[in-house]
Amino acid sequence: MDLILCHTTADFDALGAAVGLTRLLPGSKIVLTGGCHPPVQDFLALHRDEYSLIERRSVNPEKIRSLTVVDTQQRDRLGKAAQWLDLPNLREIIVYDHHLGQESDIRATRSHISSVGATTTLIVEQLQQQQISLTPAEATVMALGIHVDTGSLAFDQSTPRDALALAWLMQQRASLSVISTYRDPGLSWQLQQLLTKSLENLEYLCLHGYTVAWVTLKTAGFVPGLSSLASELVELTEIDAILLANEYPLGESDSRLTVIGRSQIPKTNLNLLFQLLGGGGHSQAASLNLRKVDSQAILKQLLDGIKAQIPHPPTARDLMSSPVRTILPETTIAEAQRILLRYGHSGLSVVDAQKQLVGIISRRDIDIALHHGFSHAPVKGYMSRNLKRITPDTTLPEIEALMVTYDIGRLPVLENEQLVGIVTRTDVLRELHQNSPESQLSLPTQHGLNPSYPLTGLNIELQKKLAPQLWQLLTKASQEAEKRGWHLYLVGGAVRDLLLAQASGTLMIKDIDLVVDGFHKSADVGAGVELAKALQQLYPAARLEIHGAFQTAALLWHKDPELDSLWVDIATARTEFYPYPAANPEVEASSIRQDLYRRDFTINALALRLTIPRAGVGAQHAAPLLDFFGGLIDLQAKQIRVLHANSFIEDPTRIYRGVRFAVRFGFEIEPQTEEFIRYAINSGVYDRTAQENSRTPALQTRLKTELKHILEAPYWKSALQLLDNLGALQCIHTTLKLDAELLRQLRLLERCLRRFDPQPTLMHWEMRLETLIAHLAPEYGVKVAKNLQLPEDSIARLKNLTQVQTQVMTLLPTLQRPSQVVQLLRQCDLPMLILIAVQSPREIRHQIWKYLTVWANVQPLLNGNDLKKLGYKPGPQYRQILDDVVAATLDGVIKDRREAEEFLAKHYPD
Repeated sequence: MDLILCHTTADFDALGAAVGLTRLLPGSKIVLTGGCHPPVQDFLALHRDEYSLIERRSVNPEKIRSLTVVDTQQRDRLGKAAQWLDLPNLREIIVYDHHLGQESDIRATRSHISSVGATTTLIVEQLQQQQISLTPAEATVMALGIHVDTGSLAFDQSTPRDALALAWLMQQRASLSVISTYRDPGLSWQLQQLLTKSLENLEYLCLHGYTVAWVTLKTAGFVPGLSSLASELVELTEIDAILLANEYPLGESDSRLTVIGRSQIPKTNLNLLFQLLGGGGHSQAASLNLRKVDSQAILKQLLDGIKAQIPHPPTARDLMSSPVRTILPETTIAEAQRILLRYGHSGLSVVDAQKQLVGIISRRDIDIALHHGFSHAPVKGYMSRNLKRITPDTTLPEIEALMVTYDIGRLPVLENEQLVGIVTRTDVLRELHQNSPESQLSLPTQHGLNPSYPLTGLNIELQKKLAPQLWQLLTKASQEAEKRGWHLYLVGGAVRDLLLAQASGTLMIKDIDLVVDGFHKSADVGAGVELAKALQQLYPAARLEIHGAFQTAALLWHKDPELDSLWVDIATARTEFYPYPAANPEVEASSIRQDLYRRDFTINALALRLTIPRAGVGAQHAAPLLDFFGGLIDLQAKQIRVLHANSFIEDPTRIYRGVRFAVRFGFEIEPQTEEFIRYAINSGVYDRTAQENSRTPALQTRLKTELKHILEAPYWKSALQLLDNLGALQCIHTTLKLDAELLRQLRLLERCLRRFDPQPTLMHWEMRLETLIAHLAPEYGVKVAKNLQLPEDSIARLKNLTQVQTQVMTLLPTLQRPSQVVQLLRQCDLPMLILIAVQSPREIRHQIWKYLTVWANVQPLLNGNDLKKLGYKPGPQYRQILDDVVAATLDGVIKDRREAEEFLAKHYPD
């Protein structure tokens, strides 16, 4: 175990440095050795789950391998954890600090001490050197460390190195709104006096869960730094917006009014309000200066403007995850851990036999119980019973306040005493982040996206993007969902293609995936099927297919005058679990968030909400985008990034999908995703799972489906080359490689298909797949074909290929006459001849080519009617006679009808 120790009463610099070190020292854990500053405590109340923090009491000292101490060189600042410095089994003790001239009593094996404003700066410099990227949560806390310890670069100890470190953290998407919330730059003496006066005279109003305050300060003259005072008031009073007015005289008959505005309320825009009066700024911060005006009238006008802008806040119903995974109080700690592992949750709700909520147990609780050897104990001994409950209508500000006040990571949502959902820290952070200024994303305008759209607040004008008949269909579907109180989402590839579409024109998408999320309204697992049936009543021309095992239904149109051959899949939101690698997943009904989480790549884990999210918000023609995993960023970066580290181990077909998307869109496979692919392939897990399990659909039917998509696409050659570069052709067979000979055969195959099957009667993708399989050693081909469940004729062809090819290659060079060649080769169908041709030497291939282009098309100079007129009695001999005529024609014995009749008279005189 590798530990990073923060000093007691940890500040943001200690925490930020420790978080950065977890990236430099993979697998290491952070220990807060004894409390932290109040702002840090408030910060962790919301963000704790983002970092690798563990409790000091859960550490087994015998397992500690190394210690890294940050922001101190003194043992006594490590509390009881200082005892670990003397452990005999320690391999290394490392110290990072920025306090020079101090005597250290820590026996360090390595020290990094430098004269900078913050210890975090030292960590940032090493991260840059190693080219390690950060998550926004990591970058934010590190930036806070530098801001707080340097007074936002205003303290004397600040250095250019600190400024450069902050700049890099901003590039890593550190959240400026979070930083401004938790940093404390301090106020001048004059501003401190005005702060006291402001607190005494602040007026408030509450609207939609948000608090707006205002105050007018009359001073003898201009006061610098009022913006800092406004920010301090926001922090001290925990208000959401403030108007701070300062009125002072300029002479006997003149005066000036300065108004500073600050807002943390999503979707408010102070810049617009202040511009109307000659001021301006940003959406969250603006100011104005006026002379000879009625200050109270101006303040009222601005206040009315803010009130008009305040949106209805999100409620628990909008944020919560449902259904909630529950366990009984008697469930063992070990079983609870297994459930957490299966579903990826950070906690579980505990209910009694009557389904009444009695407690919650977190992953941290379970980890501690396991550490102490209580895997067999029931969870009721470790669960939290003193629960804070909320209702579906509880607003986001109320939820946030409860989490911070009581340091709660998850809040159960109850309606009529029934558990209908749960809101976690992650849900709150996601909602806060998606409305923050730094979540703005610029995507290329050629992709039809407005560069000012926010990351997850983006609204797609579907009515302008989609063909009218599709827009009408989706509108009707959303109306049917709303009737039942459900949410309906357009998900996956259709969303991706809408975002990548050109700005002009409308799309007629042929394949649409819809997901119904209705658990907050007690929709059962059949919600998707119910909606599909309702839609079929409106579109009777559509054929309905129901797949009960996966809780999905499909509506299919065939050459419809308006919708053409449209395919609409409608599913209930679900989560999935793979019982073993390459198996079919086991699915369970769930929420839209979990439904997107189970998908393959970030660019396919996007959703557009078609139903109106809540009263007063948005319009039905503008669909809000859900992007929980950075799919938009990856679209902008033109990269394919997988959602989970184990994704390819669970489902190898995702490798083929990733390659298909990369080649189709001209994207790159993100480096770590490529590492995951190579690890999965080289691990041997596919061979092991095939040996241990009779059914491995992801290496059989689902793999064949992906191969079909690739091999029938115009970019199939590039896709095969990329699959080969990744080693992924091993999923077909461990010996399959795209070597020079196989590439030559594939080129010959394309020539054959263009020449001999120009109006496709053969399945060209199957011929390409058969060519790949035929390149394997003969003993493997049939087994692979059966594994991929190819058609019977393909399997038979591959089974007989070696024997027939040997026969052709042996006999063909010995034949002197064209008729002999025809007699030999007409025993083979066209696919067999093509397979033989691409694998044969030039001489053999030339003969087959001539047979297919010339000799096989030669017709007899006489037909049955001619034979009848010549006096031949109809019967089986007609076939033999005509075959002999054809053979004589091929060999040049006869050239016209007269010679044909003479040939008959000679060889068939009777």
